[in-house]
Amino acid sequence: MTIYDLTLAELRDRLDRRELSAAEVTGAYLERIAATNPQLNSFITVCAETATVEAEAADRAIAAGETAPLTGLPIAVKDIFNTAGLRTTCGSRILGNYISPYDATAIGRIKAQKAVILGKLNMDEFAMGSSNENSAFGAVRNPWELSRVPGGSSGGSAACVAARQAAAALGTDTGGSIRQPAAYCSVVGLKPTYGRVSRYGVVAYASSLDQVGPLARDVRDCALMLQAVAGYDPADSTSVDTAAPDYQAGLTGNIKGLRIGLPREYFIDGLDDDVRRAVEQATATYRDLGAEIVEVSLPHTAYAVACYYLIATAEASSNLARYDGVRYGLRAEQAENLIDMYMQSRAAGFGTEVKRRIMLGTYALSSGYYDAYYLKAQKVRTLIRQDFLDAFEKVDVLLTPVAPTPAFALGEKVNDPLQMYLSDIYTIPVNLAGTCAMSLPCGFSADSLPIGLQLIGKPFDEAAILSAAYAFEQATEWHKRQPEI
Repeated sequence: MTIYDLTLAELRDRLDRRELSAAEVTGAYLERIAATNPQLNSFITVCAETATVEAEAADRAIAAGETAPLTGLPIAVKDIFNTAGLRTTCGSRILGNYISPYDATAIGRIKAQKAVILGKLNMDEFAMGSSNENSAFGAVRNPWELSRVPGGSSGGSAACVAARQAAAALGTDTGGSIRQPAAYCSVVGLKPTYGRVSRYGVVAYASSLDQVGPLARDVRDCALMLQAVAGYDPADSTSVDTAAPDYQAGLTGNIKGLRIGLPREYFIDGLDDDVRRAVEQATATYRDLGAEIVEVSLPHTAYAVACYYLIATAEASSNLARYDGVRYGLRAEQAENLIDMYMQSRAAGFGTEVKRRIMLGTYALSSGYYDAYYLKAQKVRTLIRQDFLDAFEKVDVLLTPVAPTPAFALGEKVNDPLQMYLSDIYTIPVNLAGTCAMSLPCGFSADSLPIGLQLIGKPFDEAAILSAAYAFEQATEWHKRQPEI
């Protein structure tokens, strides 16, 4: 077994027993990135020099007995997190050379534990996409099958963890951007409850939907990562002042009596046969583990995609107004006047999908249409959230597919935005409701492509879905399979 095959927990044990040094671990991962990134394109920026310095500092801390759970462990982060002194591009030309003067809170928290940041990961531009084909730095490829997408927008994060380029990663999830790539790449990805993890320093796409979360190789590692970044932050006005529990303490494997709900609206026509079969087998596994399976209803599910693409694009239109070529980012050099500079800078800096969403959002917010579109979408959002709260009166967690199909081919949906948007049909409602959910491996298709299972929890009950996920993981072998790259 190579160094980069070890989980975070296994690396922690080896480092603490001085069987490995952080410098050795970091060196192995940097070699792995150099060998595989030309095929995958998962990294936008590899931070070899700073990672080496951080590893040496971690070794000194370990020698002094001053360790934290992530000390010396190799982490990569989606290129949407501000990182002091490192380039932060958001996968966009408009921020192609932007270097942040400060760290996002989540980055500050893993740095405080002396984790080693290996680099910044590729993503759909401004987190707008479901395939990682919208990046100005080129598409990411799925390590299980290089002709397939890794999912989006945190495609680089999922591909990187699956390909053993980092032991774990941080991503963001606005409509499924952690969970869908995790499913497509057969890793574990968790979207915490809105307000559980600070968004301060995370470049905004849709501020009422964005949430930071971890991607890792197994559930224990995912819990370890969540523990590191969760908690109140006064710098984020949407951060909730509630203590995070000990997530690893609940990973017992015992879920007897757990009530698991199956939303009937999620098992309808359009669901791929292989996905349906894998999720049904996972349900049977839970039944064998002693869980009680209950059918529930989320009656407003059919309106979720339309609701999301009004709210998210409206917020994007507002958030992306700040990219004007004046204060930072790309500036058109040949503009004749101020207005011309705005127009040229934004036209050259933004990609097709970002422009599409800005226009949709601007229209939804425009005079005469605000009430008909944006306000109506917010009312529907309230109904969707109530659906979840009603379901959680009857069950402890919900079990659903993550995506209607396994990973699709590169280029297959890039010219059909509606079909692309429907890739997130099972993940979007969770963001609208503001609750927590995670994806974990549960099988493979006939074409040997990964399939993910989604567990949805009550608001701020990440511990319950982690516990349920861990029990399933211990009873199955899906998480142990690796891509041949």
